[in-house]
Amino acid sequence: MEYATLGGGCFWCLDAAFRDVAGVEEVLSGYAGGHQVNPTYEQVCAKRTGHAEVVRIGFDPETVIYADLLRMFFTLHDPTTKDRQGADVGPQYRSIIMTETPEQAQTAREVMAEVTALGIWGAPLVTELVPASVFYAAEEEHQNYFALNPWSGYCRAVIAPKVGKFRKSFASRLNRAAISRMEA
Repeated sequence: MEYATLGGGCFWCLDAAFRDVAGVEEVLSGYAGGHQVNPTYEQVCAKRTGHAEVVRIGFDPETVIYADLLRMFFTLHDPTTKDRQGADVGPQYRSIIMTETPEQAQTAREVMAEVTALGIWGAPLVTELVPASVFYAAEEEHQNYFALNPWSGYCRAVIAPKVGKFRKSFASRLNRAAISRMEA
């Protein structure tokens, strides 16, 4: 198993989408990139820890490659807005790729160049590309949040439309559970 650590706004959105991808074996919401040891959600939201909300994705590279996870990542958030995704504002919501290896860093640079060349967003990417730092798992109530709280206002208004669009865009890349949910 390999790992990808990505931040693109609220971790609940990325968590929900990447759980649907074939080859993704685990998704853990958490915090990384800052200076506070063992931060809490409240501390990260107070904008004084330096951490971003991120997901750590464990994946089987025989089923899904890192570059494809990054391509999906760049459809799930706006990588051209610094420290902001929709109504979520602050450095904890920054667009960030935290690489585990020099090969991941090279792949990330290539995918970022590809996204830029395609003009998908119409503005320069502000996504940070940094080596992976210490990852702190978020509190249990933040894990698999969308599946456990589908009727909450944020899930219905923000996450559900993103996940629906993601599932349509990447239908051929979904795992069986996601396909079953789409058919239901």
